[in-house]
Amino acid sequence: MAQDMQQGFAYLESGNYKDAKVFFEKVLQESPENKTAKLCYGRAVGLLGNSEEAIQIFTDLKSRYPDDFEIKLNYAESLLWDRQFEVAETFYEGLVQENPKSFAGVLGYANTLSNLKKYPKALEWVNKALQLSPGNANALTSRKFVRLGYAFTLSQNKQYTEALQLLDENLKDFPGDKDTLLNKANIFLITNQLTEAEQVYQQIATTSRDSIVAFNGLSLVANKQHKTKKALTLVELSREKVASYKKDDPLWLATQERYVQALLWNQKYKKAKAALSNLKSGFPDNNKVSSLEATYGMYTSNFGISLDRYSAILNTEASSFDGNLGIANAYRASGNDMKAYEYAFKTLYYYPKQPDAEKLIKTLKISHTPFVEQKTAYTFDNGDNKAFSAGVAVEVPFSARFKTMFRYTYRKTENTRTEVEATSNDVSLGMSYKLSSRISLLGNIGINNSEAITTDFTQLTAEAVVQTKPFKLQSLDVGYKRELQNFNADLINREIVMNNYFANYNLGTNFRLGWYTQYIYTTQTDDNVRNLLFTSLYYNVLKRPGVKVGANYQYISFKDQVPEIYFSPGTFHLGEVFAEVVSNAENDLFYSLSAALGKQFVDDEDASTTFRAEGKIGYRFTDRFKANLYGKYSNIASATAAGFEFTEFGFKLKWYFLKKPLFDKQIMKLKKNSESNN
Repeated sequence: MAQDMQQGFAYLESGNYKDAKVFFEKVLQESPENKTAKLCYGRAVGLLGNSEEAIQIFTDLKSRYPDDFEIKLNYAESLLWDRQFEVAETFYEGLVQENPKSFAGVLGYANTLSNLKKYPKALEWVNKALQLSPGNANALTSRKFVRLGYAFTLSQNKQYTEALQLLDENLKDFPGDKDTLLNKANIFLITNQLTEAEQVYQQIATTSRDSIVAFNGLSLVANKQHKTKKALTLVELSREKVASYKKDDPLWLATQERYVQALLWNQKYKKAKAALSNLKSGFPDNNKVSSLEATYGMYTSNFGISLDRYSAILNTEASSFDGNLGIANAYRASGNDMKAYEYAFKTLYYYPKQPDAEKLIKTLKISHTPFVEQKTAYTFDNGDNKAFSAGVAVEVPFSARFKTMFRYTYRKTENTRTEVEATSNDVSLGMSYKLSSRISLLGNIGINNSEAITTDFTQLTAEAVVQTKPFKLQSLDVGYKRELQNFNADLINREIVMNNYFANYNLGTNFRLGWYTQYIYTTQTDDNVRNLLFTSLYYNVLKRPGVKVGANYQYISFKDQVPEIYFSPGTFHLGEVFAEVVSNAENDLFYSLSAALGKQFVDDEDASTTFRAEGKIGYRFTDRFKANLYGKYSNIASATAAGFEFTEFGFKLKWYFLKKPLFDKQIMKLKKNSESNN
């Protein structure tokens, strides 16, 4: 009878389960009690996807033949097909105790443990299976996937060295295995070991198809190395190779996805939009395309589009990584920090210890943590004035929308030629409230107490500002500020109060160009009136380090000219070109340097050359404490109230004196809600 069923066995062994089912169905019609045929029929049914029927078949056989170990093995395997891993684990435990030498039982137990993500124990049992059958291909394949799963779990727990060791062991069994190499590359990307990631992707490129995967990976590496042009060139090569593939091939879409990303990295927004439009027409409901549209919105500051697309993704796939982390970043960019927390926590719920989500939460929390900042400065000019100042500022956020500020500054000035001295003490208390993502209110009120050679006085200081974002890439601040002229002792002695009415406008673009303009109308208690206009057209040359160049123009006019007291020309014009370099904000060691060269025109005097420069260097000792030294010089007449060239140097300290926000309980409640709602 067994010989008559050889054809059926061959069908099963070759994976031809449909024919196997038909074959054994016929056998059972002729011989309904044939145990072997019933067993093989159950396997064919289960392997075709009907696991429930297979379980029932093997359950019946098990009740009829309770001591048949082969039936027990098949019943256990059917539980795996039906993804009843906990039940299978218990059953396999009994099987391996009953027959520790059963290769099928030991390997099945190992696979069950692997499905339950009990990887250390799974690795132990798959090694036992290989001791029973050295070199067995099925066992080696099982061990490969156990190691892959184990390595992924270790990398999630940031045990990268141990994960890489497991993957290297895989490569001994399967040299050049693509799955293993891709996992290694991913760990190198996470740990920023970009040279190593590059080498792994080069190893992958052994076939035409794999070279496309490699080019896509190398493109990502190049972007992380801040070589965006190279990133685009690499993905263009893979795009050429994949052009002949069918559009339903996952590799075709993955390549188009990387191409759009590379265009965005290079700020080629028109091309990216066109490529997106083509993808959208071919894949109207594809979440990856929706994610690309959302990313386009983030790069072009169309945060509304980003929020809409990420929401659409989450409506169809609540656990989507791109959807959850993407919408968290979109809410952060649009000023809704509490929503950003909520979705960052959801990301961590679905993807525990995910580095980008953890980094976002850390960034959000530090932005809401109270801090104290101290500044000490020494200033001198060519008019024999010198000043020492020391100040402290404290900022305490009480929510994501509301924060308070306290500031105290002590300043002592003197003129070494006239021996005139003065001191001032400034104290102010302020608040900031975010009405919406587009409008914030800022207010300060304080007292200035000054002691000069002939007078002591106390004056009120104040500031009120409405900060708005009327359109994307634009900001407009309108406000009022009351302050005292306190640059030198003579000015303090005159108790001149300035009432400044101002507007600041900044326009950004998606092509690196920007324009900033400030206008201030000032009335003073000495009955003088000032008009000041400053405008700057600038171009962002590089991102890392940030390099900006541009041209500035400044115009000042006073109603009355009192040059013996302070710089007050009838007309003042300044034109200059400038350059600025700023380090990556994420570096522990940070710096900035700017310089400008220009010409100034004061009333009817001949034009004179101007130069100014400013630089700082600092270090972030911990996430909560940083310090920097700075210095600046200017010979622009309007740079000081006295019209002198001046030099200043000093240092600043910033310390987040609490470890977390005051409203951290409210933040962590969002975490609990995200876990309970999923």
